[in-house]
Formats: sequence, structure tokens, C-alpha cells
Amino acid sequence: MDRRTFLGTVTAATLLARRFSLAADEHKIEKVGVQLYSVRDAMKGDFDGTLAEVANIGYREVEFAGYFGRSPKEVKAALDRVGLAAPSTHIPFDQLSDKWPGVLEAAQVIGHSYVVCPSIDEKIRQQPGAWRQIAETFNRAGEAAHKSGIQFAYHNHTFEFQPVEGKLPYDILLAEVDPNLVKMEMDLYWAVTAGADPLAYFNRYPGRFPLVHVKGKDKAGNMTSVAADNSIDWKAIFAQSDKAGIRHYFVEHDQPKDPFASIQASYTYLSQLRF
Repeated sequence: MDRRTFLGTVTAATLLARRFSLAADEHKIEKVGVQLYSVRDAMKGDFDGTLAEVANIGYREVEFAGYFGRSPKEVKAALDRVGLAAPSTHIPFDQLSDKWPGVLEAAQVIGHSYVVCPSIDEKIRQQPGAWRQIAETFNRAGEAAHKSGIQFAYHNHTFEFQPVEGKLPYDILLAEVDPNLVKMEMDLYWAVTAGADPLAYFNRYPGRFPLVHVKGKDKAGNMTSVAADNSIDWKAIFAQSDKAGIRHYFVEHDQPKDPFASIQASYTYLSQLRF
């Protein structure tokens, strides 16, 4: 190789490396979403006005936790008026049996791609062999959802990471459910608070976490809005989004002093975050 060819090769390689570096620095969340449980009291008082305010902040995706007496068509119309999409909703565990067909029908009308079970009642969890039975229920619900063109998923708290009969319930679920029928919505705050490592789960179970809940955690461990000084390393977690399979990021704060200020602060941080 002559000197000119060598220099040309080096220059091309350098430019290519820079392009990859710039691309890596430009990863961002394309559509920041919010779990409407964060503004549930406002939703009760002014359903349409609350959705409008959420859209005004900049959110384009929402996840429901109840429809506040609205029909599926009314919910869809309200979303359309303010330019919001609702790719996901939370539905209680007790609706996964007889009420499940109606839940799926409503989800289709509204436009949900995911229906998520948000928790399991303690009385159910305390029964012998509960988590394997729960996994069976999830598989049945997931199969019916799949036939309707909808993905079923489960949202964690901390108790899934506390050993039961020598095993973590979260691990039991991941081992027992059909990965195509049942996905996970990892609540990053609750997982980290329980001592779990989200990155370890992403590595062990790639592609099984299409949804995440994003809540801030201050140095004292309290839930807060999302910000750079939280004790959760957002960049490290979101840098593995492709491996995890994350498609939707939902801001949430369970008990904010000022709900709209909280979701505004979280939106501002996450919309500017690069990883």
C-alpha cells in the first residue's frame, strides 16, 4: 500500500469512527410517555382538560390506569382531540378471567398495543405455589390478547424481588411465562429500590421489556421526579434499551406534591437526555 492510499484509508476510518461516535451520542427517547396515575386526581375532575395539559407539556404517549367512566369510543375521541396516543393501559388482575374479552375489545377501540397487569393482591401471592399459578393465568391471558393483536405484560413493584420458597417471584415469572405471550413492564424505581439490577435482567432476558416506568429516586431513596442528580443511572440503563427491547418510556410519580410540576420536570429532563 502506497502512502497516499494509506492516508486515505486512515482518513476514511477516522471519519467513520467519528460518525459512529456522534450517532452514539445522539440516542434519545423519541416519545416520552406518562402514566396517567400520576395525575389521577386531576383526571377525575377534568378528564379532557388533564389530557390537554399533558399534551401541552410535550407528551405524545400516555398509559391509562382507569377510564373514569368514559366509554372506549369517548376515550379514543378525547385522545384524538389533543393529539395523544395511548399504547398501553393498566388492568387489574381480577379482570383477566371473565372480563378479559371485554377488556381486549375496549383496548382495540382505544388503540392500545399493550394491556398490563399492574400488581397482584397480597392474599393471592401468599397462597402456596402462587407465582406458578399466576404465570399460568398470565399465559392464558397473553394467548387471548395475542389473538386480538394485543400484547399482555406485567408491571412489578418490590415484592417480586423478595424470595418466596427460595426463589424470586420475578425470576419465576420470567421462567414460567411464554416470552412471546407475556412481556414485562419494568418499573425501574421499584426494581432498583428492591436491590435488583435492571441491566442484569436485560442481559439475561433480552427483548422482554418493551415498556418501562421511569421514576426518580433521590439520595435518601424517596420517589421524586426524574432528574440528573437522581441515584439511578439513567444513561447506563437506557444505553441498553435496544437489548432490553424498550419501546415505550412512561414517567410516573405515585404521590407527587404537585403532579403537573412533577411530570413537567421529568419530561424536560428525559426529552433532553442523550445516551
